[in-house]
Amino acid sequence: MSEPLNPPPPKTPQEQSTWERRIETALWNSRFLVMLAIIPSLLGSLALFVVGTLDILNVVGDVIRYYLLGSTQDIHENLVPEIVIAVDIYLIAIVLLIFGLGIYRLFVSRIDQAEERYPRHPFNVASLDQLKDKIARVVILAVIIEFFRAVVDIRFTTPLEAIYLALSVLALAAALYLMSLAHKDE
Repeated sequence: MSEPLNPPPPKTPQEQSTWERRIETALWNSRFLVMLAIIPSLLGSLALFVVGTLDILNVVGDVIRYYLLGSTQDIHENLVPEIVIAVDIYLIAIVLLIFGLGIYRLFVSRIDQAEERYPRHPFNVASLDQLKDKIARVVILAVIIEFFRAVVDIRFTTPLEAIYLALSVLALAAALYLMSLAHKDE
């Protein structure tokens, strides 16, 4: 059995031709193209955080007007769905934030402050697979929140519909359980 061959060490700048050095510098700097995805992701995240916060503040204003100022507009129909929508918006904002910072860390540079203080922070990803996994978990939570919002609006007309709802909740619970088993080490 033969030993694996080690690749030769990289050439020093003095050993490279001028063109080789320029091409490799251009290739290495092309990693900054990911900034075209990072900056809009972070801006989108900021916009969604602002929208979610304004939605929550609007709900709080409605509650104050209803209970303290004697408004006649009933808030009970829309209170929970509006809060659930805001939580969903926050989760999507978190997805964009994790994506933007994860791509930055993988392709541009490590985020030193995060690595020093919080080595297990969600923004510290070591591979694209780990980034996809973290995003998938948040997306699954967003889907569950969306399911919850749909359930809040359901008006049952037959007992079979209630059984379908129960089976759906059971399937979601099983999915969450299986997901927690897969990530028990983290």
